[in-house]
Amino acid sequence: MSDQLSEQGYRSAGRGREPSGWAVGGTVFAATMMIMVGIFQGLAGLVAIFKDEFYAVTPNYLYDIDVTGWGWIHLIFGIIVLLAGIALLSGQTWARAVGIILAVLSAIGNFLFIPYYPIWSLIIIAIDVFVIWALATVGRDVAV
Repeated sequence: MSDQLSEQGYRSAGRGREPSGWAVGGTVFAATMMIMVGIFQGLAGLVAIFKDEFYAVTPNYLYDIDVTGWGWIHLIFGIIVLLAGIALLSGQTWARAVGIILAVLSAIGNFLFIPYYPIWSLIIIAIDVFVIWALATVGRDVAV
């Protein structure tokens, strides 16, 4: 009996705790950043599709992918991130998990995009890390 009470107390203790103001504000910031990054990724993708000579390719990089191919990847990914950010702002619970997954994929994709646009890629990776932290910190029961 005491095991059941301690287990129930443990479960209810986590629910009654107020989330950090940083975490709640970070979630709103993360959703906003997802919308902005989605737009930026889409624009970078359109540039790569229509004017691929805009990006300077560094020689002898391990990952050699055509710039137009990167453009399509960035465009499609940007649209998905944009929609997930809008869903997160509207309070959809599934958008947290999708946002974390997309931020991880965005960080990986931008790591591979470093030879084409290094400063931009590093900035997006840093934003992705913050988005992952903010979305993972706030619980499901907290409305944004």
